[in-house]
Amino acid sequence: MKVVIMAGGRGTRISELFPDIPKPMIPVCGIPVLEREISSLKEQGFTDIILTVGYKAESIMQHFGDGRKYGVQIEYFVEKEPLGNAGALFRIKDKLTEDFLLLNADAMFNVDFNRFVKFHKAHNGLVTLFTHPNNHPYDSGLIVANKEKKVEQWLTKEDKRPKYYQNRVNAGLHVINPEALDLKVTTDKVDLDRQVLKPLCSSGKIYCYDSPEYVKDMGTPERYETVCKDFENGTVEARNLKNKQKAIFLDRDGTINKYVGFLRNIEQFELLSGVSEAIRKINQSGYLAVVVTNQPVIARGEVTYTELQEIHNKMETILGKDGAYLDGIYFCPHHPDKGFEGEVKELKINCNCRKPNPGLLLQAASDFNINLEQSWMIGDGKNDIQAGKNAGCKTVLIGDDEFGQDITVYSLLEFVNQIVC
Repeated sequence: MKVVIMAGGRGTRISELFPDIPKPMIPVCGIPVLEREISSLKEQGFTDIILTVGYKAESIMQHFGDGRKYGVQIEYFVEKEPLGNAGALFRIKDKLTEDFLLLNADAMFNVDFNRFVKFHKAHNGLVTLFTHPNNHPYDSGLIVANKEKKVEQWLTKEDKRPKYYQNRVNAGLHVINPEALDLKVTTDKVDLDRQVLKPLCSSGKIYCYDSPEYVKDMGTPERYETVCKDFENGTVEARNLKNKQKAIFLDRDGTINKYVGFLRNIEQFELLSGVSEAIRKINQSGYLAVVVTNQPVIARGEVTYTELQEIHNKMETILGKDGAYLDGIYFCPHHPDKGFEGEVKELKINCNCRKPNPGLLLQAASDFNINLEQSWMIGDGKNDIQAGKNAGCKTVLIGDDEFGQDITVYSLLEFVNQIVC
């Protein structure tokens, strides 16, 4: 599979640190970020690379040559005039005869690209976006997708967004079928997001691939410093899903938000004190933060899937404003007891996902390659502890009961400060 890397950026925001270096050549721990990207691709079998270059193209071309020194084959397209971040694609369209990876050269990433491509091929779409949560969704472009991961909306920074939204951000990594480029472009400068990808939303042909792997823009001095620290402490490599992950599984009601019995109305949702700080610390710790929650209100006919999604959007929006995020949210909509007015009969079943069964944790473990023995399940009830034990996790109870848990605390923040930090 060909890889197209857009390496024409100047990096105006970070130029105060590197005034004479094109952004792709900015060093991360002594090695240009583009070289680190190419090395990661080569290790995974992606060796056929096209670099689109512009600003100080000569320095990039002199450094990498034809790529043989790095075990890859590189050819170049030189933008004599700026073509936007996608104009070059239409100039090299004849070279793109099958699905290809399209990446940015100005971000630090370490991603299992084979897993990403496998998802794309399984869904047979025109485009697959690599999406993830981040700690500043309020000023990021947001992707809205349905349960099948088909993209329905693309909210750019200037678009009006709803009051509550899912923290799902486009990371700038793509798998693209060249048919997506079969459109009339009347301008030399082409904006990839606004002119090519956003119009495909609601077509049923563009998907999102959600992943907690490391992808971080390094366009400002502050973000560059963070990337360097993350690389030095091993965070960048560790988050690649080829490596086993560790997670903190979080019950929702009574752990993240105030317990109100069956939460049926979005107005009832209120974060517990210290939760944003706790989850922010989890995000910084190397653990994944994954919610696993029983939601029988769906089977009872009291809350629809859409209403539950809106409740979870509120949770993610509030956390995002506090600089925290969740890597995944898994819920069980079932309930075993039948015969009640208004119930959804097909959801009134015995299942493996309703805690104390471990199904939600096992699904997350499969999705994110989680080592359950190195992970924790924290909640405020017996079912949470039993689910954690059934999955093979260490367990934490919020409260003062005894259900055989490994640790007892009185808040999520207490656990994080005691064990994680």
